[in-house]
Amino acid sequence: MMPRRIILHPGFHKTGTSSVQAILRANRALLKPHVALRLRWQMKDLLHAARGYSTWRDPLTLLKAEYRFDALLDALPRMPRRTLVLSAEELAGHMPGRGDLADYSAAPDLLETFTRSLRRRFPRAEIMVYLSTRDPADWIASAYWEHVKASSMTLDLATFTARYAPAADLDAVAETIARRLPCPVHHARLEACRDLPLGPATPLLDLCALPPEVLAQITVPPPENQRLPAELLQALLDANRQHADDPEARRRAKTALLQQAGTA
Repeated sequence: MMPRRIILHPGFHKTGTSSVQAILRANRALLKPHVALRLRWQMKDLLHAARGYSTWRDPLTLLKAEYRFDALLDALPRMPRRTLVLSAEELAGHMPGRGDLADYSAAPDLLETFTRSLRRRFPRAEIMVYLSTRDPADWIASAYWEHVKASSMTLDLATFTARYAPAADLDAVAETIARRLPCPVHHARLEACRDLPLGPATPLLDLCALPPEVLAQITVPPPENQRLPAELLQALLDANRQHADDPEARRRAKTALLQQAGTA
């Protein structure tokens, strides 16, 4: 039997998505009678294909993403009268800001493909998309430092901002997606969620239409994937620059820095 409602939450990156997923995981048992969850660690092959399409933009890779999305749906249990939540920021592809990947323009293609698959599989379910967004200046700084931490980024923040500024207008991307999709698309900025009872998870859980007594019992774990201290981020950037031509030396230097700071 099909779910009564399906909420696809494909990010965006650096908009509180890790904290949302941590709240969903921490409250899985409480939510289970009402909500079925599929989070990023449960869809690794699918996310690999979605990232691939955002890089290559070829029809074959989009078909691969569709095939793997269908395989995820095939493996779902029966969930009568429950809400299915699919939450993973890389359903929208790679985070922009590395090399030629300049924006989220692959996201409408991916989400149109995924929502089409959902409609085929669950023709009577209510299907919607929820996108978390963020103030452009805050987003681009957060994305930059994430790239410094996780990749070989050597650009300074000003150069990165000038090169990738169009990617930071996430509200505009959300509006483009809304025009493409044949289902409701909701979005809320991270800044508007900070004082809400369940933080950035509040808009998503509101869409689940949970009973008030369930909402009242939800616990909020500490925020996840917060930005590292400024001096540590600068040290990681220095390591990227000092070892630009030696990936193994760069990896060792950054691992040592993170271990010394107690964050590895």
